[in-house]
Amino acid sequence: MVPYGKRLIELRGKKSQAEAAKGIGIATSTLGMYETEQRIPRDSIKIAIADYYGKSVQDIFFTP
Repeated sequence: MVPYGKRLIELRGKKSQAEAAKGIGIATSTLGMYETEQRIPRDSIKIAIADYYGKSVQDIFFTP
């Protein structure tokens, strides 16, 4: 898996972590851990993140 934390931060843009986390359906602290790559989201959460940002799971988590 390629570094994805920075990509998640870029996709979030000017939205707060709380706003993005609510839209994805996860806790703010969980999103923070994904953005700092302290945790790897399970597949169902990867799909929810991709849907929220309008990207593919491949683009976010596997494309260098």
